[in-house]
Amino acid sequence: MMQGYDPGAFPPFAVTVDLAVFTVREGRLHVLLVERGEDPYKGAWALPGGFVRPRESAGQAARRELAEETGLSRETVADLHLEQLRTYSDPDRDPRMRVVSVAYTALLPDLPEPRGGGDAAQAQWMPLTAARLAFDHDRILADAHERIGAKLEYTCLATSFCPREFTLGELQQVYETVWGVDLDRPNFRRKVLTTPGFVEAVEGPPRRTGGRGKPAALYRAGSASALHPPLLRPEGRQA
Repeated sequence: MMQGYDPGAFPPFAVTVDLAVFTVREGRLHVLLVERGEDPYKGAWALPGGFVRPRESAGQAARRELAEETGLSRETVADLHLEQLRTYSDPDRDPRMRVVSVAYTALLPDLPEPRGGGDAAQAQWMPLTAARLAFDHDRILADAHERIGAKLEYTCLATSFCPREFTLGELQQVYETVWGVDLDRPNFRRKVLTTPGFVEAVEGPPRRTGGRGKPAALYRAGSASALHPPLLRPEGRQA
């Protein structure tokens, strides 16, 4: 122990991790939620998460908790890109004791159906709604939704939610689903096609999309990972 340092002079507190994991399913934005199997808030829906163990980092704890509480394999979880969102440290955020939470978020395609584990009674992909969650998880969820919306402005992440070959209408639907806005089709098309490396045209015949219009041209993800210039959300055009 360092001379002159008394750890007992400081009140103890715990560190937890919480995860806001989103995906697009059936044309709607879904978030991964768990039903709490223990008090406090037993029976309430919450974000996956739990306490950081003494010999692990917050990032390691986030992946462990995600695997334990959802039934996703450790191999699947190890390959997921989790982005640290922010730290939540309100003194009264947990009724058990002083708890500081490090929150992580991700927007990911093609995730399997989860199942409850650890202290979670069950886990489900649920449509993003304004439902009240346990602890301060509604605030964390709102912050995470804003973060992943911003990622679509500056990265090419949206293309990973489309088929390998997709129409610009399918790409636009991803943006509208995550942002919750209606986008102007000609303006969206112009921005996508003039952004270097965003998409590239697929040679061959166009594809019918089920509508009454002419078949649509096909594209695939381009070589870029970041968008220059960014594709910014329109102001004030809510769906």
